[in-house]
Amino acid sequence: MKNSTDEEMLITSVHNPKVKQLLALQQKSSERRKTGLFVVEGLRELTHCLEGGYEVESVFCCEEVMGDDASLSGLPLEGARRMSVSRVVYDRIAYRGSTEGVVAVIRSRKMSLTDLQLRTDSLIIVVESVEKPGNLGAILRSADAAGADALIVCDPLTDLFNPNLIRSSVGTAFTVPTVACTSEECIAFLKDRGIKILTAQLQDSRLYYDTDMRKATAIVMGTEATGLTNSWRQAADAHIRIPMLGRIDSLNVSVSAAILLFEAIRQRGGGMKL
Repeated sequence: MKNSTDEEMLITSVHNPKVKQLLALQQKSSERRKTGLFVVEGLRELTHCLEGGYEVESVFCCEEVMGDDASLSGLPLEGARRMSVSRVVYDRIAYRGSTEGVVAVIRSRKMSLTDLQLRTDSLIIVVESVEKPGNLGAILRSADAAGADALIVCDPLTDLFNPNLIRSSVGTAFTVPTVACTSEECIAFLKDRGIKILTAQLQDSRLYYDTDMRKATAIVMGTEATGLTNSWRQAADAHIRIPMLGRIDSLNVSVSAAILLFEAIRQRGGGMKL
């Protein structure tokens, strides 16, 4: 397979330096921060990444796995180094087998609050100190499905290019504008723009479907273990809760986010695309 620099390379050893770097990027957030690179696995995820305007540094392809149904043709990969890898190497660098034989190294970029393009009736999901990458990825899927304007991750405990986050988001990590900042910065940003702050909490709260979400709204959620900090509770325009009719008092944060996002869509007259 020839790449865009007319160089051909076949990698057959898992000890190859490029393979070692890719594995380090997958496994270590410190390596991702130091190099400004991260890993995307799968043709669908890579397509979403390119649609989001990210720059591909290199692509590792296993033609044995790709078969006839997967192809990089038509993707804007100019300037990216393409390398063929053996099945042994691919099995080492791929987290799952159903990724069309494609793993890519991408140049990261950082978005700030001021970069967000918001509608007058914007819908934003905010999470504070959510630790599990899988939960953040699932929230991104719901945010994308609901057409949310942004996900703001306050005081993050995982980096936004964690491979588990990207995998669980099914590529929506690149379609939903996502910003990491402090809670104080986010509160000031929302207040300055007149965006209603709704905090999901058990204390002193009303049922979520009795709360108006038709205008510009930020739905704010904390961790299942500790909930939100006092700064968010004090900044809120309203406190909302999901009724819990069983023995537990909370849902997984990603499930709660989906329920609240789609209630906002319901109130705004959103419907199913036909």
